[in-house]
Amino acid sequence: MTAFLDFEKQVAALDRQIAELREMGDDPTLNIDNDIARLEDKSSKLLREIYSKLTPWQKTQVARHPDRPHFKHYVADMFDDWMPLAGDRNFSDDQAILGGLARFRGRRVMVIGHEKGDDIPSRMKHNFGMAKPEGYRKAIRLMQLADRFGLPVVTLVDTSGAFPGIQAEERGQAEAIARSTEQCLALGVPMVAAVVGEGGSGGAIALAAANRVLMFEHAVYSVISPEGCASILWRTSDKAADAAAAMKMSAQDLLALKVIDRIVPEPVGGAHRSPEVAIAALGDAIEQELDALKGLPRDAILAAREEKFLAMGRA
Repeated sequence: MTAFLDFEKQVAALDRQIAELREMGDDPTLNIDNDIARLEDKSSKLLREIYSKLTPWQKTQVARHPDRPHFKHYVADMFDDWMPLAGDRNFSDDQAILGGLARFRGRRVMVIGHEKGDDIPSRMKHNFGMAKPEGYRKAIRLMQLADRFGLPVVTLVDTSGAFPGIQAEERGQAEAIARSTEQCLALGVPMVAAVVGEGGSGGAIALAAANRVLMFEHAVYSVISPEGCASILWRTSDKAADAAAAMKMSAQDLLALKVIDRIVPEPVGGAHRSPEVAIAALGDAIEQELDALKGLPRDAILAAREEKFLAMGRA
């Protein structure tokens, strides 16, 4: 059953009523099909209305929903012949960033992305999608491999940020993020990045400095989390909603600012309500962007990516 967010309380109440009526429906003396249909229609309309006017903070909550599709779901539903590649050939294999060779709708690609996990054991295993330096160095290795063999790179971004622990700092977290971002920019093959949930800080940009940057309709992408921003500016995380609005972190704001290139629509109520529909929509968008980049010479790919990022912030 879907976990409801705070602003979905009315929908949750209607769905409970529907569930109760369904349980009563086994009684042959009752005819409650019309009541169920009426409540379902009311719930659907209410959900559509709520999601048509989400605030940036509410979008952040949707982007963090535990039932949203994760990297493993995208790999299972969007890619064939998945061959995971592990390790940075230097320190260890970071499970917060996964990557490998795959076939995407008939073409060979290198796919890399954050994995948060979807239960307590898997979240611990994947460190909640917060990568350490070896995760970014693994991504660098896989991007270089893709470049060597002329394979397009597809990245799926979903992280609250890079791991902030002392071990990561000791192993050169900032340098690893910077070099991963540099490697994205230096790729001579097409690169398409999709922010599918949270795009947090350098932990996101390290996999998202691409020719085309896509975002799900209710994903967020920012230099810092709303709670972190509020703690710095107001000395309290209670102002997170104000920070989210001020940072322009929604897909709609970022498209207007030309930070991203395309918004991928989600099913009504968010990707977590119909994961298969959301994954199919993202697959269609990625295919279209890869088709548009297909056949471009290396110099043109590099020049276009450089101009894209240099143009950001120009008057």
